[in-house]
Amino acid sequence: MVNIMIQLSKYIIIVLMAAYTFSCFSIFTRNYEDEEKRVLIRQDVLIFLLQFIAFATMYLAADDRRILFLYATLAVVLLAVILLYNLIYPNVSRLVVNNMCMLITAGMIMITRLSSDNESPYGTAIRQLIFVVLGVVFGLIVPVLIRKLTFLDRWTYIYAGVGGAALLAVALFASLSGGARLGFEIMGINIQPSEFVKILFVFFVASSLNRSTEFKNIVVTTAIAAAHVLILVISTDLGAALIFFVVYLVMLYVATRQPLYAVAGLGAGVLAAVAGYHLFSHIQVRVEAWQDPIATYSGSGYQVAQSLFAIGTGNWFGTGLFQGQPDTIPVAETDFIFSAITEEMGVIFGLCLILICVSCYVMFLNIAMELHNRFYKYVALGLGTCYIFQVFLQIGGVTKFIPSTGMTLPFVRYGGSSMLSTMIMFGIIQGLYIVREDEEEMLEKEKEKEAYNGLGRAASRKTAKNRPKSGPKFEEVPRQRTRKKQRTRQK
Repeated sequence: MVNIMIQLSKYIIIVLMAAYTFSCFSIFTRNYEDEEKRVLIRQDVLIFLLQFIAFATMYLAADDRRILFLYATLAVVLLAVILLYNLIYPNVSRLVVNNMCMLITAGMIMITRLSSDNESPYGTAIRQLIFVVLGVVFGLIVPVLIRKLTFLDRWTYIYAGVGGAALLAVALFASLSGGARLGFEIMGINIQPSEFVKILFVFFVASSLNRSTEFKNIVVTTAIAAAHVLILVISTDLGAALIFFVVYLVMLYVATRQPLYAVAGLGAGVLAAVAGYHLFSHIQVRVEAWQDPIATYSGSGYQVAQSLFAIGTGNWFGTGLFQGQPDTIPVAETDFIFSAITEEMGVIFGLCLILICVSCYVMFLNIAMELHNRFYKYVALGLGTCYIFQVFLQIGGVTKFIPSTGMTLPFVRYGGSSMLSTMIMFGIIQGLYIVREDEEEMLEKEKEKEAYNGLGRAASRKTAKNRPKSGPKFEEVPRQRTRKKQRTRQK
């Protein structure tokens, strides 16, 4: 009976996920605020239904009450997120909030499933919940800072100095992990500074390009950006270096509209990739595993091969929660969580997850295009590019589309640095969304004021035209009064 319910639940979960994904894009076609609200409320219902069915299925399969505790805690946290954003920031993008909650839900379902087989069962899931709560706190504070701190565009070299110093500290003092220096372990928690420095990097580039797009300033900005990338290369954190490079190239092209810069950047990137392949042995190992993971199954290709086996085993609809073997995938909770999700929840579920990430990116671009402040426009573009390219690197690596880079899947994979930095990133985007709403309100007020002044001038001209000419004294006094009223209205 339990097996029948588990098999039935996987189809219900896929239907709920597909309905949610469809609503993410249908909301862009809604013309009225009431229609948007109905879609957003429907999304909230779908999130909590999917969460309930998934955790109920896992409880039936594992018969462990700790799963119910995790479910109740997660449901309360996500409900608090939705309510607090609505209460504190009525003008935020509800779609971004809902997408964030759905991605966290998908990640928590699989992390709970995977952590059931650990030495300390569900310890990883509990730690991830703690990271979610801490991230929510940052996510709620950041939007008001973005709105109130109007001098952020002046800290150009502060962003560069702090970010460069943090990366340099990692390159010099961090220990090697998987062939790369990524971060420090403090009180049992691994902190990866590059996750936070990428936000500072976006602010630095946006501030510098907002100040000037002259050739001299572009040379200086490129040199500082190249220094960031070079430090990451020295740390052999090549996935992060690739993200910094692509983000800078996109922001530079949008700010200058010079194809020559883009072509030169791409050429330099290709040369750097070839040089990196010959300089670093672990890159050669990853490329070898990418080319033929089956031939190198007993060595470097084991991770990628297991990932592909898991995706193939899951097929379109998945094996069902607790019915697969995602724990056989190396580092399934972190680097290969997408493969674990597709094995037990299906390729359709995985495709929907990708589309939700794409809808977040579309929203980021929409905010960037509608902002009038160039600095904020560049920040929204840079953060959006950083987010979607990170998703591409992670999913492309586990599906053998590109060589594995070890990048994180935002909100989904296990990790404190990834969760906190992504929460801050989304908080910044929400702050920019509020700034955009403020700009629209100001423009509407200016238009109303101009329209009111225009009507006043038209009425004055009409009165003057119909006024009888009865002498100079009769004309002078009303005209002086009319001008005085116009000056008062303009003030």
